[in-house]
Amino acid sequence: MLAPPGQRPVFRFAPSPNGPLHLGHALSAILNHEMAQAVGGRFLLRIEDIDLARCTPDHEEAIYRDLAWLGLRWEQPVRRQSEHFGDYGAALDRLREMELVYPAFMTRGDVKSAVAAHEAAGEVWPRDPDGSPLYPDADRKRSETERRRLLAEGSRHAWRLDMAGALARVARPLTWRETGEGCEEEMQADPAAWGDVILSRSDAPSSYHLSVVVDDALQGITHVVRGVDLYHATSVHRLLQELLGLPEPVYHHHRLILGPDGRKLSKSEQSTGLAALRAAGASPADIRRRIGL
Repeated sequence: MLAPPGQRPVFRFAPSPNGPLHLGHALSAILNHEMAQAVGGRFLLRIEDIDLARCTPDHEEAIYRDLAWLGLRWEQPVRRQSEHFGDYGAALDRLREMELVYPAFMTRGDVKSAVAAHEAAGEVWPRDPDGSPLYPDADRKRSETERRRLLAEGSRHAWRLDMAGALARVARPLTWRETGEGCEEEMQADPAAWGDVILSRSDAPSSYHLSVVVDDALQGITHVVRGVDLYHATSVHRLLQELLGLPEPVYHHHRLILGPDGRKLSKSEQSTGLAALRAAGASPADIRRRIGL
């Protein structure tokens, strides 16, 4: 896992302060920290707090306590996404100038009704890798006059990527370097599987997809180490990097820590929270054993 020639490897752990860290977060944070140390690289901490309604200062402070307790050290200052909305807005403006985004006015209820009507007729509605239905094409097909009217009226809307238009701008097949299975492979990206992904909402100035590629570029991240649940999202990230002329990191998708039900851990499950485990007498060594390190 080497960085480009002449560049010191840079890793990052990027939690959202919307609940307590759990064992799955411990695995990702420790892996990033140790992989950075193994290659003489840098370890950064990023706070992904775009969701201002759910992210709180108390949860952010708890993240710092948990990671320090695990024995991790990170560079200062910590990048907080809520302080950099302008960076994401500038990236969205570039895509808008390229005519690759459009205002989307359909609510979740509208989409649900459209999908239900389609499936009631016996037809299959396409779904993304996470199982969510792809966004209908009604807004993408609206006339410019109709869009301007709705925007002038103050209609609530999001901004979505015109996936077909974006892919038409890409001159070469999209791939990424993956090291998650212990050896480096070139993986084929398939962003079309996600349809017209959302890039900005009225209640959040940027989506995860847009903010993460902007942040990784601005912070000089060379290695993205994260859970395998984000493996397929890499296709969208590679597309956005290509459109915006951003550098491509090496990706490493690691195993997840699963609960008794076989599902990935949730922040609502208190028994696997690091603070709760610490209060119950667990040591950092105990945590490492529980996550298989």
